[in-house]
Amino acid sequence: MKKIILSICLLLFSASLALAGDPVKIGMITTLSTKAGYLGEDIRDGFKLAIAMENGKLGGVPVELLVDDDGRKPEKGRQIAERFIKKEKAKILTGIVFSNVAMAVVPKVVRQGFFYVSPNAGPSRLAGKGCDPNYFNVAWQNDNLSEVVGRYVRNKGFKNVYLLAPNYPAGKDALAGFKRFYQGKVAGEVYTTLGQSDYAAELATLRAAKPDAVFFFLPGGMGINFLKQYAQAGLKDSIPVFGPAFSFDERILKAVGDAAVGVVNGSQWSVDLDIPANKKFVEAFTKTYNRTPTLYASQGYDDALLIASALKAVSGDMSKTDEFRAALAKADFASVRGKFRFGANHHPIQDIYVRKVIKDEQGKVTNRILEKVFTDHHDAYSSECTMK
Repeated sequence: MKKIILSICLLLFSASLALAGDPVKIGMITTLSTKAGYLGEDIRDGFKLAIAMENGKLGGVPVELLVDDDGRKPEKGRQIAERFIKKEKAKILTGIVFSNVAMAVVPKVVRQGFFYVSPNAGPSRLAGKGCDPNYFNVAWQNDNLSEVVGRYVRNKGFKNVYLLAPNYPAGKDALAGFKRFYQGKVAGEVYTTLGQSDYAAELATLRAAKPDAVFFFLPGGMGINFLKQYAQAGLKDSIPVFGPAFSFDERILKAVGDAAVGVVNGSQWSVDLDIPANKKFVEAFTKTYNRTPTLYASQGYDDALLIASALKAVSGDMSKTDEFRAALAKADFASVRGKFRFGANHHPIQDIYVRKVIKDEQGKVTNRILEKVFTDHHDAYSSECTMK
């Protein structure tokens, strides 16, 4: 009888050791196809860089990154999340680029007791009434990078601005954020189709409205097409354009070239941000991938570092959900943005800048920080969050 009990104990002990050695699975649902596919690619590559810099670990804990393409489709995002949770046994999900996908995926994931850490999409609903203890956003709330441009445009004396964005949650948040701090006359407010490539009709309407400036939010390939068509229509020299960083990332600038030079855009990060953690990241990313990191890559990297800090706090034991959650909320990591902390709704409180698109000494079109507009900026929806 003693031998049987001893054997059972040894088996259980061996099983617990094997379980302890299993890597923590992290499921990344992101956009890798469509003309916006490079956004997910950069988030993924920034995240993978952090893992590589720890030789396959985050916070000293072995991890396995599962990645799948949502194709910018909410239903596909839901299917991937379900598979990652039920079949792959992932405890942490991340990676979503677009807010319509996030709204289809995140609420169900966190209600089931799993963690979702966003490296990008930050819809107002999830920052406000839809906040949840298991949801964290390491990037921003959607409105933030448009709010800083609204303040800048108002301070520069523009009084009649034309607004343009895709008709989905992030587009509506972007224009709401701009208007919140601009507070001037709106010459027109137009919502385009998500993924649209031809803006001839919108440009004709814009021209007829005779605004003194244009604010637009069109990420990925949408932004490339709009900027090129705006310059081709002869509008660039007569009506200045502004926007959040999503329309002026390094890969958009490479595709657009001189048509973007001179444009001011809002961001919480820039490649030239003079912070040790950022210099380390930019050098490592450039060396690894042979390209300049974008805003999205920086967010993917910070996403991984945040998760690493929480995994370290629980020694990789994801059964310690309260401790893991508390460690995420503490945000004890060296962000590429410098100082960073979470508000009560688990969205960032951080500095936000305006950048100017310039051509550097090598003839490369890139961003340079113009000035800091917001210090320790809170999002507008935290008061609606009743999370305890």
